[in-house]
Amino acid sequence: MSSERITTRDGKTIDFLPDMIGEGGMKRVYLTADKQSVVCFFKDQQDISRLTRLEAVLGKYNPTTDPQTGEYWKKIFCWPTAIVQSSKYGMGVVAPKYPGNFFFKSGPWTGKEKEGRWFFGRTAGGTFFRDMMPEVERGNWLQYFSICIQIARAARRLHVAGLAHSDLSSKNVLVDPVTGTSIVIDIDSLVVPGLFPPDVVGTPGYIAPEVLSTIKLAINDPKRKHACAATDQYALAVLIYEYLLTRHPLRGPKIHSTISAEEDDYMGMGPKALWIEDPGDKSNRSTDIKVPYTALGPLLAPLFERAFVNGLHAPNNRPSAGEWEKALVKTWDMLYPCPNGSCGQKWIVAGIAGSLRCPWCGSQVRGQVPMIKLRTERRAGNWMHDGQLVVRHNMTLFRWHAFDNEFPGETADRTPQAYCVLHQGKWLLVNQALTSLTSPGGNRVPAGQAVELADGVQFRLSTELHGRMVEVQMLTN
Repeated sequence: MSSERITTRDGKTIDFLPDMIGEGGMKRVYLTADKQSVVCFFKDQQDISRLTRLEAVLGKYNPTTDPQTGEYWKKIFCWPTAIVQSSKYGMGVVAPKYPGNFFFKSGPWTGKEKEGRWFFGRTAGGTFFRDMMPEVERGNWLQYFSICIQIARAARRLHVAGLAHSDLSSKNVLVDPVTGTSIVIDIDSLVVPGLFPPDVVGTPGYIAPEVLSTIKLAINDPKRKHACAATDQYALAVLIYEYLLTRHPLRGPKIHSTISAEEDDYMGMGPKALWIEDPGDKSNRSTDIKVPYTALGPLLAPLFERAFVNGLHAPNNRPSAGEWEKALVKTWDMLYPCPNGSCGQKWIVAGIAGSLRCPWCGSQVRGQVPMIKLRTERRAGNWMHDGQLVVRHNMTLFRWHAFDNEFPGETADRTPQAYCVLHQGKWLLVNQALTSLTSPGGNRVPAGQAVELADGVQFRLSTELHGRMVEVQMLTN
């Protein structure tokens, strides 16, 4: 097949194949001749506003060009790399081709992009799509937590820069449960508040209630609500809820309008939106909720209440992407393997009121499991609770566990500092790189040596500035 050549705005030439490989509502997509990138031409007439937006997205607001963290963000975002203009095809952007792991390798959707709906959606008959695919493609709760952390981190990065995605949804976030990774796509429509208005309303199911409620107003009506960071926050909460609990937060049995199915859906997603697990109003409560949102633990449950009760119709009350990221990371440290090898989700958020029972299959963890309570020094000698780790065999501790001023974000040092093992009936924390790990008796524990994780013991992970103290509590069933 012969290729066609176009020139980017910065003067480079790109050869692409003229056979279209994909088409969306706004763009037609072609593969470059080297098959490493795609060229996406916009369907509608383009103006100076679109060009200015794209120049800002590729320049000033582009995290992938950061000399320190750019390579990290290239894995999280499918960020455009160039703007093109063709007399035949119009204006477009060049973007990296999605990595191969974001396409199904087996099963009924082989070759299709791994949109989120395949992993929590259902057929018209109520069968989960996930149950129709090979087990190797499904993933489990641990990997879905990882996916949610990455999506929250991506949204946080956009919002810190003053940007909004405008169409954050299962369609525009590809996921790979096999590796627990995600990638945000359709970056070219980012919203810069006060400068570049949104191009799209959003994807049904992820459009914030205030946007849907005012969608019938004129585009320039001051009462009409548009996509912004607050609407991203709503969509982010919906995505996390769907990935972790396999259901939509608003789609329940309540009839909101008898005029038509379309009007009922509009009211239920917009003006009369009501969470299916609202503690104060059970009129939209689904009867098939087997795993309640409270099974996600003491950090995530309150955020869902803020997102879908306090913030459902009051955008300013919604949790930020950074709050979601922090709560997900800390909840990750509370995950423990389900003892049932045939359990579909295979993991438990442990330590909820001392519970070690799987919410998915009901299996009970037997024996003692250490929980390391993290303490941070707020004032001299005043140690405050600062998270917890539920210990599992071969679990690794990192610097963000040992020091209260470090966080496992894009700049984190991921060098292992210690690990936990069950050895001859005893739980041990083995030092690898902690320079001032101290035993319960106050002695320095060098690399290669261990501290026993016995019930009630306290010791320092580090005596340096911001170093944490820990206390061990045994969870027993």
